[in-house]
Amino acid sequence: MSKTFIATSSHQRLSRGIVLILAAASAFITVNMYYAQPLVGVIGSSLALSAATAGLAVTLTQLGYALGLLLIVPLGDLFENRRLILLLVSCCVISLLVAGVSRHATPFLAASLAIGLSSVAMRILFPYASLLPAETERGRVIGFMTSGQMLGIMLARPVASVVAHAASWHTIFVLSAGCLFVTGSVFWRVLPRWVPEVSLGYCRMLGSMVGLAITTRVLQRRAFYHAGLFASFSLSWTVVPLLLAGPHYRLSQIGIAWFSLVGAAGVVAAPIAGNVADRGWTRQGTTIAIALVGISYPLTWWGSRNTADGLLCFAAAGVLLGVGVTLNVVLGQRAIFELGAEHRSKLNGLFMTAFYLSGAAGSAIGTWAYARGGWSLASAFGVAMPLIAAIGLVGEFRISHGGHAEIDAASGSSRERRSIH
Repeated sequence: MSKTFIATSSHQRLSRGIVLILAAASAFITVNMYYAQPLVGVIGSSLALSAATAGLAVTLTQLGYALGLLLIVPLGDLFENRRLILLLVSCCVISLLVAGVSRHATPFLAASLAIGLSSVAMRILFPYASLLPAETERGRVIGFMTSGQMLGIMLARPVASVVAHAASWHTIFVLSAGCLFVTGSVFWRVLPRWVPEVSLGYCRMLGSMVGLAITTRVLQRRAFYHAGLFASFSLSWTVVPLLLAGPHYRLSQIGIAWFSLVGAAGVVAAPIAGNVADRGWTRQGTTIAIALVGISYPLTWWGSRNTADGLLCFAAAGVLLGVGVTLNVVLGQRAIFELGAEHRSKLNGLFMTAFYLSGAAGSAIGTWAYARGGWSLASAFGVAMPLIAAIGLVGEFRISHGGHAEIDAASGSSRERRSIH
């Protein structure tokens, strides 16, 4: 039987095995959000979707995820977390199987929406996992889980392309359902129960999220920084495949899939970021993260032509993007998790809503800019996004009338803690 503990219980030292299980689960849940992106054309043709509607395979998954962030994630502050996570994982397994066996558009699109909704299990798993270890190890655990998350983001597209090329697009959804079933089975055996101490009902809980979004400065800053970086990240990984498939490079779909693996190098930054956060170097780490994303684009300006050096420049830029975004998301989540256990699910839901909305905006801006001005215009927008985030970071230091620096600590000050209790 699983151990039960509540918010006021003592923390424990997590074994390396449990931490690795959490990291693997982060990857297996995250990948489901991205499988359809490189397969839109194949899926649309198979299901007799028009070119204008084929993108619904991706759009509905993203829409489901956004709805889940706002409507389902807050339940993590109301109900026993282990049971809620297992329920969502089970729903995701069923949704993936429906998508995998679908031969018509309607069931597949309904399953796509359900995959997005149920994949928010990840957003409940993160704050839940942050409660398990002692505070001095929290950054390490978040770092490993973020490594799994970023690995899932970067591997989903190439793996989906390779599997679809070797078998069919149906296969990747069925395989993913199998991996997630195993993950849920392991969770059922090893994860402890956590019962939150709550006094609000669901409707009041949703209303309180509005108040948190308006009043929690740490959340606002971390969401602002990461919106700029993840929008830039999404812009790049949406547009660069178009460039590589175009007349400059003429890479095949499989070639692009293997090229996209370079972004997976960013996962090495997550454990490092966790240690940086645990040492209290949040602002320094954020500065480095923004700088890495910003300089990745000028690096590509020497590589937009059909040369081996050009491919190397884009590959190096992809690594910098992955490292910068991974570093920043770990620092951001570590910061908002410090603001109080009773608010973690709500704060994480708000943070990740900004995360994914900015990603969608970055992709849309990137494709619009690329169609009108090529990589030059698209990359100009890509550079502008981290620069805007940098302006916000500078604003963390505000000089008061008395001549002292008032620091809104990104890791959460005692004043900030009081403001949300």
